[in-house]
Amino acid sequence: MKTDDLISMMAAGVAPVDRRLPLRRMAQALALGSAGSLALLLLIYGLRPDLKAMLWAPLFWIKLAFPTTLAAGSLLVLRRLLRPGQRVGANWAGIAAPSLAIWLAGALVLAVAPAAERLPLLMGFTWRSCPFNIALLSLPLCAAIVWAVRAMAPTRLRLAGAVAGLLAGAVATMVYCLHCPEMGVPFWGLWYFLGMLIPAAAGLLLGPRLLRW
Repeated sequence: MKTDDLISMMAAGVAPVDRRLPLRRMAQALALGSAGSLALLLLIYGLRPDLKAMLWAPLFWIKLAFPTTLAAGSLLVLRRLLRPGQRVGANWAGIAAPSLAIWLAGALVLAVAPAAERLPLLMGFTWRSCPFNIALLSLPLCAAIVWAVRAMAPTRLRLAGAVAGLLAGAVATMVYCLHCPEMGVPFWGLWYFLGMLIPAAAGLLLGPRLLRW
């Protein structure tokens, strides 16, 4: 068989690649993972009793904005990492900006607060359990995001795993806000962030094993 004939035979009937498939798969993963995380929240922790009143409080939406913007930034970075040869570049700002914003806001709150109130603002009431609660709620998201990422073509597996874990942790924190009673900005900047770092660290360690394709 001639080479041209072989190429023609192999190319016959090949359908064009759907370029929207990765986006759809990630959207499905986030939807399924978020549903699983919410189900865990309702089963284990429940909603905060005053949630309806909190929906009218601007501070609650500021609290929710921190993990939401961090999740969006993580998603932008992850999309670049899933395409071989593409640089992340300025997209790292999507992770750095909300992190720096919450740390600066927390530092400002601590600076103007009376000395006796600074430690309670930082530690809150739930510092012992908060990061681990977030990590637990991130498990369904981790599983779903790993499923989506494995179907793509990451080459920097540790970095992709870390950012995928951070994305899972950020979305889990969004869900956790529906339960968590803490309303101190310094608390969010420390304990929420540590909670998101747990799945990120797991992704860094397990990325080469879980994301290999």
